[in-house]
Amino acid sequence: MRSPQTLSEAERRQVAAWAADCAERVLGLFEAEAPADDRPRAAIARTRAFARGELNTAEEIRRRFVGGVPADEVKAPAAAAAARAAGQAVAICHMGAHAFGAAAYAVKAVSLAGPGRPEVVDDEIHWQLIHMTAGVRAALRALPPVGENSSGPLGPGLLASGQLGTIIRKLQAGLTEPDLD
Repeated sequence: MRSPQTLSEAERRQVAAWAADCAERVLGLFEAEAPADDRPRAAIARTRAFARGELNTAEEIRRRFVGGVPADEVKAPAAAAAARAAGQAVAICHMGAHAFGAAAYAVKAVSLAGPGRPEVVDDEIHWQLIHMTAGVRAALRALPPVGENSSGPLGPGLLASGQLGTIIRKLQAGLTEPDLD
């Protein structure tokens, strides 16, 4: 039985491009701390190639942990969050709900990089919402609300709790607004 967090392959390819954009916006936070480590950049490149249909879904599911994103190898919390955004993006080949994980970690990264500037969270969420195509918006609307379905990353757990859960709830609420693109 397929999880409601999976999305169709075509939908996963659409949301992968958007998630890669979200993760790439914060990539510099990681690269500033670990300039010689190209694993997050490579993960984003694979996400984009998957989005373009250049990579086979089954093969990418098998490879999703290859070249793992080194979040625990950097000291700055913003750099770690940026690495996790790339890791969530590359996992979209397996399950579309990881798109929200990529976006949420990107927002978390900018918030950690800008302490004392709470507006950066809303600004980044706004950027993410206005950079969704109608197809991405429709696909993400098909996902269950964060914390309500246990068959994937949006289930009760890390993405549903704390700052990440709050960010995803804001993103999901923003999906009901008229298209901003």
